[in-house]
Amino acid sequence: MAFVIRDVSEADRPEWARLYQGYAEFYQVTQTAEMRETVWGWINDPGHETHCLVAAAPDGPLLGLTHFRPFARPLSATVGGFLDDLFVDPAVRGSGVADALIEAVRSEGQRRGWSVIRWITAEDNARARGVYDRMAVQTKWVTYDLKV
Repeated sequence: MAFVIRDVSEADRPEWARLYQGYAEFYQVTQTAEMRETVWGWINDPGHETHCLVAAAPDGPLLGLTHFRPFARPLSATVGGFLDDLFVDPAVRGSGVADALIEAVRSEGQRRGWSVIRWITAEDNARARGVYDRMAVQTKWVTYDLKV
């Protein structure tokens, strides 16, 4: 399957919203149009830390997306990259889109001098974990959320 990985553009907004809504539905997270509007604003604000790459078919439809950002790593005195969201259209899963998006984030991290690219996923997300297990090392760390 032919596709390119590139920065998201204003023309991608409807397709990006479709994919991002699909991502929220996959994780059974309520996401409103206003929430997508906020994230769209972040990824299009050069001063905001959140960045978006998309996989696009030659004829234009978006096949996948990833959002990522830098994060400080005080213990190692480095900056890493955090891959917040990765979603591939279910119709094209298994085509290499996820791998290519992760590799593009890795390349961006290398360009920026990041020490690591890190992400989390649901324990039961077996299909994605198959990709992640091939591409990265599962850590021993357990994640907690403290509501504020």
